[in-house]
Amino acid sequence: MFKIKLLNAKKLKDIISAISILVDEASFDITPSDIKLRAMDPSHIAMVDFVWEKEAFDEFICEAETKLCINISELLKLLKRVSETETAELTLDEKTGRLEITLQGEYIRKFSMPILETVSEEVPSPKITFLAAVEIETACLKNATDDAGSVSDHIIFEITGEKFSMKAAGDLGSVATELNKDSKVVLEFKVEKESRAIYSLSYLSEIVKAASSTADTVKVEFSTDLPVKLSFGLTQGHLIYYLAPRIE
Repeated sequence: MFKIKLLNAKKLKDIISAISILVDEASFDITPSDIKLRAMDPSHIAMVDFVWEKEAFDEFICEAETKLCINISELLKLLKRVSETETAELTLDEKTGRLEITLQGEYIRKFSMPILETVSEEVPSPKITFLAAVEIETACLKNATDDAGSVSDHIIFEITGEKFSMKAAGDLGSVATELNKDSKVVLEFKVEKESRAIYSLSYLSEIVKAASSTADTVKVEFSTDLPVKLSFGLTQGHLIYYLAPRIE
């Protein structure tokens, strides 16, 4: 048996929205202690690594480990109009092979969707050595990517021992967001080696926009010309993205 309940249904919508940025179909690993997902986008440019611990739920029942493969896009359509005042309850009906969704606020809404055949591909955890790490407020990263998107389709992350810069340039001009290591929005600042890398905004902007609803802080880890790791600060679990660099 599998059943979860959240008193704030919007939390579920925010998480599903963040995952939907990269994948349309996802195979969740469900255990008695958590829900996990690791998947890559179809082009293998970006990856999401997600864990939601049972303590994050108001009710969590999982009697045996199972895989739950669902169409993320379709689930998001059903959750489109949920609010913070509604509760969300998801139950797996093993007899019918369907996921039953109940949203309850001033009235009750019930949905049902089929479970898909389990995706067999196992995505390994990346083995990357990061030489720079900065934890900042999520709003700061979102503003920086929005600014960069006004002049370019890519953004440059650059870090020295004293400053982290996010900048972009194009035919319409240039923009830059610079954070000193002692800035109020900087929660952590570590540099083993000065680093510089370029990332596509078509991916990065969408990731940050969607994930910003789930966490107030994000840890940015990167090295020169290597993927960036974005860890959004969930209280009970983690939401991590990896994005491949653009090489000049």
